[in-house]
Amino acid sequence: MAVPQIRRAWAYGSARAVRLSLVLDLVVGFLIVLALPLASVTIPNTVSVVAELLPPGVSKVDMIRAHGMALPALVLTVPLAVLAARRLRAAPLLFAGLALLTVAVAAGGYAGSAAAVGVLRAVQGAGGGLVLCGTLLAARERRGRAGRVLLALWAGVLAASLLTAQALALWPLDQATSWRVTLQPYPLLTGLALAVGAVHLVLWRMAGDAATRPAAAGGGRLLPAVAPAVGIAGLALGVTFDWPTALTLAAAGAAILAVFALALFGAPDGAAGRMLALTMAVTGLVVLPTAAQTTYVELRGVGGPGLIGLWPPFAVAVVAALGLPLLADRLARRAASPDAAEDGAGGPAAGHPAPRLLRAGLAVLVAGLAATRLLVPDPDGLALVVPFTLIAAGAAVALAAALWAAVTEAALFGLTLGASGVLAGFLLGTGMQIARVRAVERIPGYGAQELVDGFVATLHTWALVAGFAVVAALVLTAIPPRRRAGDTAAAAGARSAEPYGVAGPTAPTDVLVARGDGFHGTRPVVPPPSPSPEATSGPVGGGDRPDAPRGGFPGGPGEPGGGQGREGGEWRPDERNG
Repeated sequence: MAVPQIRRAWAYGSARAVRLSLVLDLVVGFLIVLALPLASVTIPNTVSVVAELLPPGVSKVDMIRAHGMALPALVLTVPLAVLAARRLRAAPLLFAGLALLTVAVAAGGYAGSAAAVGVLRAVQGAGGGLVLCGTLLAARERRGRAGRVLLALWAGVLAASLLTAQALALWPLDQATSWRVTLQPYPLLTGLALAVGAVHLVLWRMAGDAATRPAAAGGGRLLPAVAPAVGIAGLALGVTFDWPTALTLAAAGAAILAVFALALFGAPDGAAGRMLALTMAVTGLVVLPTAAQTTYVELRGVGGPGLIGLWPPFAVAVVAALGLPLLADRLARRAASPDAAEDGAGGPAAGHPAPRLLRAGLAVLVAGLAATRLLVPDPDGLALVVPFTLIAAGAAVALAAALWAAVTEAALFGLTLGASGVLAGFLLGTGMQIARVRAVERIPGYGAQELVDGFVATLHTWALVAGFAVVAALVLTAIPPRRRAGDTAAAAGARSAEPYGVAGPTAPTDVLVARGDGFHGTRPVVPPPSPSPEATSGPVGGGDRPDAPRGGFPGGPGEPGGGQGREGGEWRPDERNG
């Protein structure tokens, strides 16, 4: 009985595609761990710490304003990068962001004026925005189990990076001898990230169709996110010109309301997209502004343990942020039914655990803000393990759960709101600090202790306001969305184009070795029995002939290099064999 030949070249190509896919997974994970913190470090404005090192002819106010250009530039770049992602894939987008960061860091040693510093900081912010978008897209491009793990890693690293961004930006300034250190915080790591980005670009080109880009946004859903980004960036620049306190607070409140309204009414992908948009918005609004204020309150000059005393709590929080989303993914996959499906609105099915994980993460985030209010300041810093861990872990689990449930368009839309939320949170926190400082300055004979007490009171008030914001997002995620015409079809089309599904992902190793089709997402099969050349009419061994598989057997009739095969769509044995 004849057995169809398995072509070794095709099998070798399939194995090579699997190996290349695994290498790409590892490189993307390494880039996420390395590049996201570098993008987050560009956000804090730390030049005031080394203001005494500025040249005599340089205005401190102008320099502080110039250093503040990074965050507005990042906020403006993220939606533009999202729009560019419709035509560009993740690898070139990510490499471009890392190149901008490297150029800005390299040129930072030659900056000599506030104008030059403003340009370089804007370039850093633009590079950070491209890195945020590029790493998210790179994680979304990976398939199956690896894709879920990389999304969980992205969520954990983002939460950890936002939590530690202020401390990481201040660390190189300890005993600094030049103010230009603020422009070059981690030059070696930036160069290493660029090299890894180049390797990722080369591997992506080698992989070809194996690294298929997921369907990005279609239509104009992402365009409305540009307007709030422009408005919030303009407000951030305006408050640097000594606006009245009431006007600053009003502008910050309007910015936060705009972000929440857009997340509630403008998010694509039904319930899943809205949950992701709200989660991204509150993560940006809460995590970095809270951690930045806490870090300043705990510095040694203010009475805290300093950065040395803060690193143990930060380390515990980072480990929790990286590990808990992966653990939650494992538990969620065990709890989810194997035939979990999507509901008609494009969101997760009722039995899917993603919404429950998301709300649990937001509840933990609220607990972290409450712990900040109760435990900060701490002279030793050890008590900060509790608020830091709760904030980082809660944000990471909520982000990971939301990313698993939503399509790519919703993920990119939520990222734009997350970046705008960071700037809106800094606007509100700055307005509250200005109001408190001006109130202290009106006290006759005030001193340094009164200013420190004012900063602590501002942090406590901020934790209360941020906690209510997260609670509001938690309540809004539980409200069923209104079904809009076309949403169901659009969500179904977007999910069908995704490289993996929430309910039933396809693993990279699921290749059709027997046919050598490579990386196309079906499980290994063995060809059914073929008709023997010696068989007479009738079944195999005597009887009716079996139908041929679609496209013919590999190496057999109907395939290149095979026999005479099909005639009129009917299968028959090779006449030369009888």
